[in-house]
Amino acid sequence: MDSIRKPFNLRRWFSVVSLVVTGGAAIVSGAILSSFFVDEAIKRDAMLTTQFIQSIAEIESRHARLGPKHTSLASILDGRLTARELGVPEESLERARTEFFDHLRQMPEALLATVFAPDGVVIWSANPKLTGQKISDNDELDEVLERRQTVAGGHLKGAVGEKAEQKFVREPQDMYIENYVPLLNVDGSVASVVEIYKEPADLIQSIKRGYLLIWLAALLSGGAVYVCLYWIIDRAARELDAQQREIVENKTLVALGEMSSAVAHGLRNPLASIRSSAEVALELGDSGSAKNLKDIIVQVDRVSKWVRELLQFSRPITDQNEAVNVVTALDNALSTYDVQIQRAGIEIDWAPRTAPAVAVQANGSLLEQALNSVLSNAIEAMPRGGRLGVAVEQPARDRVTVRVVDTGCGMSEAQLKTLFKPFHTTKRGGLGVGLVLVSRIMERFGGAVELDSKEQAGTTVRLTFKVANQE
Repeated sequence: MDSIRKPFNLRRWFSVVSLVVTGGAAIVSGAILSSFFVDEAIKRDAMLTTQFIQSIAEIESRHARLGPKHTSLASILDGRLTARELGVPEESLERARTEFFDHLRQMPEALLATVFAPDGVVIWSANPKLTGQKISDNDELDEVLERRQTVAGGHLKGAVGEKAEQKFVREPQDMYIENYVPLLNVDGSVASVVEIYKEPADLIQSIKRGYLLIWLAALLSGGAVYVCLYWIIDRAARELDAQQREIVENKTLVALGEMSSAVAHGLRNPLASIRSSAEVALELGDSGSAKNLKDIIVQVDRVSKWVRELLQFSRPITDQNEAVNVVTALDNALSTYDVQIQRAGIEIDWAPRTAPAVAVQANGSLLEQALNSVLSNAIEAMPRGGRLGVAVEQPARDRVTVRVVDTGCGMSEAQLKTLFKPFHTTKRGGLGVGLVLVSRIMERFGGAVELDSKEQAGTTVRLTFKVANQE
């Protein structure tokens, strides 16, 4: 047995796919922007640190008066070189080194300051335990020596101790920044490298705020895009569902219309013959069969009414609209049901003299058919009497409403849902096309029909028309 294929749920699949796509896009964009923001912030701090340290080295070089042979402080920082080898007075050399190292030690927010020789040996460090050690496998130091440019990076607190030289004077609280600053010889080669570990509180707070704003913006923008896309697809899905239902209903109506037209045409002539034969037999027959013959005539009339309704339902509505006096049309429709109203003991609440004399855009015969259908339903809903209220409301702009209220049995919520569907009826023996025709006729007039009903409380029907242009 072949499995039944489930219908494609556009909303569900789109909601899942769009959530994954927009969520992924938001995460990727947030990660890219936050990484770019942090890198730029660290580079900016590294540039300022480099300028600061190189300025200190230049000032100390001038202050020590090293002479024309040593115009760069970087070339004399290595303690393994003596004053005689460097050709510098001992006192000047010691003072230059001490003052430069003191400046590094006193740098604000510094966790550790270290000076490397090109061979990787620690010339000086704020942590004396590191002085004299050779640090191997230092990729950042190798990069600085090769490129002769500052190298910077950010680290989290958990990364402490990953490198041999990370023996801080004080432990970082959260995030810290590492800068490798090259100090150049007169010929442009790297004579020494200053490594600074810092914990700049203001910069870290700015990075955290930037992180928060970037991720918040990414999530909000992703959420906004998702909501907009879902709203669009949800609206499109509703439109598609409505169009699909309309197509199915139209196909059904076309098929029912063709079938009902064929049935109605096939029954009309035989029914006429049966009624004529019954009338002739009633005139010639005896009193014993009269009751049965009358029942035949009544039932034939009832079926003939169904045939007329089927023909009206299957026939397209193409009559031209004209200006019709709605008060006169209501008077004529009510007079048609005088006998039924009196027989059921129904009280009529209708004041044509006080009703606004207004002409509506309609067609005389179609308007009569619509009013007859509405009044017939109201009268049939009150077989043991009641009150039938008919009123024409005051026109509002270019619209006027006719209100028909009965105190009959009313309808349930389930019955209201199928009210305007063809061949769904609440009346025993009814055909279920009356209100459908009313709806189609009112649409043809450019108006609308509304119905409110409660069980055992009655029904209110509102027919809204366009006011005809009076020239």
